[in-house]
Amino acid sequence: FLDSVEGAKSALPKMVVQGYKELNLIYYFTAGEKEVRCWTLYEGSLAPQAAGVIHSDFERGFIKAEVVAFDDFKALAKGKGMAEVKAAGKYRQEGKTYVVKDGDIIHFQFNVTAQ
Repeated sequence: FLDSVEGAKSALPKMVVQGYKELNLIYYFTAGEKEVRCWTLYEGSLAPQAAGVIHSDFERGFIKAEVVAFDDFKALAKGKGMAEVKAAGKYRQEGKTYVVKDGDIIHFQFNVTAQ
């Protein structure tokens, strides 16, 4: 249908954005060698809670979060790595009280011991 009407666009992207706003949801990214993942959590969540979205062991053994804002990454990174971002001082370490921001790129450090 959209292809047959010139200038028509899907309303789905707007619905998703508005749905996130109404439900007080944000998203953050994790990135590894093979994949980038997007995770959803409530606005105002702390770093350990964000880690727990991935796995409860990540929350339980949370040590720190290495964080860069997506906009900083987009503006500074020239390749797949974080070298330029780190050189610009935009890659930072955050603790248990860090409030995750919408669009953050996070690498979690954790240690889980047997109980």
